[in-house]
Order: sequence, then structure tokens, then C-alpha cells
Amino acid sequence: MAGLSDEQVMLRDMAREWSDKENPVSAFRKMRDTGHDEGYDPAVYRQMAEMGWTGIVIPEEHGGSGFGFTGLGLVLEELGRNIAAAPLASSSAAATAIMLGGSDEQKAKYLPKIASGELVASLAIDEGAHHDPDAIDTAVEGGKLNGSKAFVAEGDSAGLFVVAAKDGLYLVDGDAEGVSRSSREVVDSRSHAEIAFNDVAIGNDSRLAEGGDDLRDKVLDCARVIACAEMLGLAVQAFATTNDYLKTRVQFGQVLSSFQALQHRMAEMFGDIEMMRSAVEGALAALDSDIGTAGQTVAVAKATANDVVHRVTHEMIQMHGGIGMTDEHDAGFYFKRARVLENQWGNSGYHRERFAEFNGY
Repeated sequence: MAGLSDEQVMLRDMAREWSDKENPVSAFRKMRDTGHDEGYDPAVYRQMAEMGWTGIVIPEEHGGSGFGFTGLGLVLEELGRNIAAAPLASSSAAATAIMLGGSDEQKAKYLPKIASGELVASLAIDEGAHHDPDAIDTAVEGGKLNGSKAFVAEGDSAGLFVVAAKDGLYLVDGDAEGVSRSSREVVDSRSHAEIAFNDVAIGNDSRLAEGGDDLRDKVLDCARVIACAEMLGLAVQAFATTNDYLKTRVQFGQVLSSFQALQHRMAEMFGDIEMMRSAVEGALAALDSDIGTAGQTVAVAKATANDVVHRVTHEMIQMHGGIGMTDEHDAGFYFKRARVLENQWGNSGYHRERFAEFNGY
């Protein structure tokens, strides 16, 4: 584990205590079963805003706390442990785009609202089922934006979209004329929507000032590591829950934890999670240091996180046996959320190719 300042330790401990007491996995199950049009409980998100989490990466001059990506990662890890449904990750990624490429006017207009939790924002990048930021057909011509974006996280409720077009990133109001949403049911029971843009009027103040592929790539790297932080929480809790089960479940007259084959599998997973933690924390620190040079570190983190969370949640199902396959058990929540995050912003193969390109292959 990376060395943390006293403030970061307090932030992590507060997030852990609140998540365990106020927003456990049962809260996600209730949200899923009772249903919220937003795909999360707005009251819970307001609590997060009151604790300052919605402004962690936003500078103090714009209403945030400026705790950086490491601070955000600490919170998202704890929320990931309990499958918390909230637009914190998507709004933070969108806020990063405005911080990196926005004009002073754009920053003043949007960042305080995101920091306060008043405004939910989201990245609208991919146009197909697989992550490919180079395959963009959305374009602005004659002051009108046309195109569509597939599986936009928090797309059902976002009030602001950071939209990738052929010539850069644009800020589009979710209620603008010509913007339409179509909800998509995904296995993790979270908000995902296809967003269509039909002759949406684009003003001079809509395009991010530092637009282009370089800005897009920086923003995507931030979004990737944000997803990694949540996946780290998933893996940690999936391992802990499985370990507790093996220590109490009796088969053939013995607790499962006494079987050497299962001990070996758990030991291997423990090592994998520690490797994942090093990769993710290293990427968070790299973003805080210099986003522009973090690409290779991010590729390693995302590929590692994808592989490890896949294995740990798979083993969670396997080692719980029949009960792990039922909806009554929480194992399925971890398994399903992990599968979505593995493919969000690039699967393992995509990031291994990125790593190879960074090294001249």
C-alpha cells in the first residue's frame, strides 16, 4: 500500500466507515429492486456531496477540495467494496476533462456545480460495443452536432455530457434540443444509455479550448484509472467474502479452508490483489504527478486490474458453489459489476497493445 498523508488516511477511513454502515451491499440490492430512474439513489449521492467527495479532484477555487486522483481512488475503492451505485466516477472523469481543456468561463460555469453534487456529468466517447476512441463518426458541421454514443455511464440522468467528436471534445447540455436518451439494461444493474445527438446547436463556448486527440487521451487515462480504483475495491471485498466463507463452510466433515488446493488458490489471489494494488496506486500517483506522461503506467494498471478482478470474482462464484449462483447471494453483484468495468475504457487486450506501442512494438 502506498504511503498516505494524515489527510488521506482520514479520508479513506471516513469512506470505509460510511460505506459499511450507511451504504452496504444491501443498499445496492434495495436500489436495484425498488428502482430509481437515475440508476442510483439521489439521496445517497447528496450525502456523498455533503462529505465533499464529489469535488475531490476539483481545485479549491472551483468549490472542490483538490485532493487529487489518489484521494478519489481511496474513496472509490471503499465504495467498490460495497457495490455502491453513484455517479461519482463518471462525474469526476467529466470534471477532469473540463479542468484540463476548459476555458476559465467553462470551469467557472460547470466545476462548482459538479463539486457540489448539483450537476451530474458523464463522458460520451465510444460509439460501438467495444472501446475504440479512434472510431468516432460524431461530428460538428455548420454549428450542429450529429452522432450517437453507446452505453454512456449515468446516461439516464447526466445533466452534462463531454462528447467526443472528430475534431475534439464538446460540452453538451443533457436537456439541449436534439439530445435523446435510450436506456440500456446491462448486467450490473447500473445506469447505461445510448445518447443520440440530432442537429444539436453548438456554440463557440461548447468546445473545450484545448480540444483534440491529446486531450481526449488524457481524459480517457483518468477515466481508466478511476475505474481501476473501483475494481480494486471489488477484488478486495470479493476475496474477503470468499475467505470468510471458506473458514465457516463444512464439507466432508472439514471446513473448506483446510483443503490445501483451496489454500493455494486463495494464496495466489492474495498475491494477485497486492500486485493489482501496486499497479493501480502507481497509476493514481502518476496522474497526480503528470497526466501527460502517465499513459504507459495507466495501460499496465488497467490490464492488471481487468485480469485480477476477473479471476477473483470468478473464483468467488466457484468457491461458494451453488449458493454463489443465486441472486440471494451477493457474489453475483461483484461478478457482474466486474465484467462491465473490465470492458469499460478498454479490455486487457486493448491495454496490452497500448503498452506494446509505448515500447515501440
